[in-house]
Amino acid sequence: MTSAASTLAAAAPSSAAGKFKLLVVTLVLVAVAELIGPTQFSVGPGKVVLLPMLWALLMAAAWGIAHRRVPGVARVATAQQSLAGGLLNAGLLLFVVKLGLTVGAALPQVKQAGWALLFQEFGHALGTLALGLPLALLLGIKREAVGATFSVGREGNLVIIGEKYGMASPEGRGVLAEYITGTVLGALFIAVLAGFIASLHIFDPRSLAMGAGVGSGSLMAAALGAIAAQSPAEMLPQLTAIAAASNLLTTVAGFYFTLFLSLPLCSWLYGKLEPVLGRFSKHGAQQGAAVDAGANVSSADVGHAAPLSLRDTLLAWLVVGGGVLIGNAVTYKVPVLVSLEGMLAVVAIAGAVEAIKRFVPRLPMVLVLSVVATVVGIPGLFPFSDALIALTAKLNFLAFTTPVLALAGFSVAKDLPVFRRLGWRIVVVSLTATAGTFLGATVIAEFFH
Repeated sequence: MTSAASTLAAAAPSSAAGKFKLLVVTLVLVAVAELIGPTQFSVGPGKVVLLPMLWALLMAAAWGIAHRRVPGVARVATAQQSLAGGLLNAGLLLFVVKLGLTVGAALPQVKQAGWALLFQEFGHALGTLALGLPLALLLGIKREAVGATFSVGREGNLVIIGEKYGMASPEGRGVLAEYITGTVLGALFIAVLAGFIASLHIFDPRSLAMGAGVGSGSLMAAALGAIAAQSPAEMLPQLTAIAAASNLLTTVAGFYFTLFLSLPLCSWLYGKLEPVLGRFSKHGAQQGAAVDAGANVSSADVGHAAPLSLRDTLLAWLVVGGGVLIGNAVTYKVPVLVSLEGMLAVVAIAGAVEAIKRFVPRLPMVLVLSVVATVVGIPGLFPFSDALIALTAKLNFLAFTTPVLALAGFSVAKDLPVFRRLGWRIVVVSLTATAGTFLGATVIAEFFH
């Protein structure tokens, strides 16, 4: 297939049959992942735990990459893989509701976190450049290093760089490389890293939970799942609440942290450090953009999707909701009908805010949904709050992560051709920046624990 034909195929809308196939295949992979269950192995003094959510991500990515070799009845083609990225964003709304309800129910514990939550945000904002920038310069990367290390490179960070430098600039190529690296490898990388760090028992689990709130729902889910798997079961609600609060703070306040603090500081440090560290790299004297073939990556390659239709939004909720029912039944032995009651409550909250969003398009959906879910989840605040908490408490947090990362896996398969065009150095730097934001926030939070 030619490049033009591939582009058209990716842009083509998925048929009803294709959407149904994506639904069925995703739920089958979720069931298989939950049946496999967690697996762990030792690495030096620590251990790595592979949870069902990682099996789902890996299987879905492999399924999508090999779609031409999969029988037609089970094939998830490029059009469905592109749709999976949009479904992931909509499906995460249910995840946000669960997090908000958990925060509301555990508000006293979140209040106790207090100053730790505030100050750990400096770790999220500055940890990326603290580790990523020196490494980028030692590897010979030029101005691309600024875009790749001033943040974790999510959507809001693309906007910041696009407005200040333009996406065709070296900084633009750097932030695009970070964005795509995070999309393709971020969840897997941070889950393995967080699980390994947790297994060392050198940080309080609450500090690790704060570190998990990097400002991305899927990355937070992956990191928190790995942390929770190695923490006492009774701490799960508290860890989930703290991570959700941290993630919300990073999503909202983190935009301004990166705009007014980390980006100016990163650019200034580049000017000071590049003449010193750049000379150690044999790549430093080569082309100014030492990103291998990454210079050809454009903003169009990222494939920002148009807003989902109402039908596709409902499809996303069906995929995630069905996956939660499967995970809750297989792994946590919760009867399907009991889980269904809780899921309907979660969907009702998401649906109410989604309906308002249709009439007020500029409404910050994630922010409003987080606030609404948190408020209605405060015990005794409303006549229905306690009943709502009891219903949704039966939905295990980790059951949400498996279908979410299965959709992420299919979305990864779609982005693989672009990922291959990125130079290995910028990929290593991007993953190091992700490690930096997690470790930076964790270290700062640890001072308060």
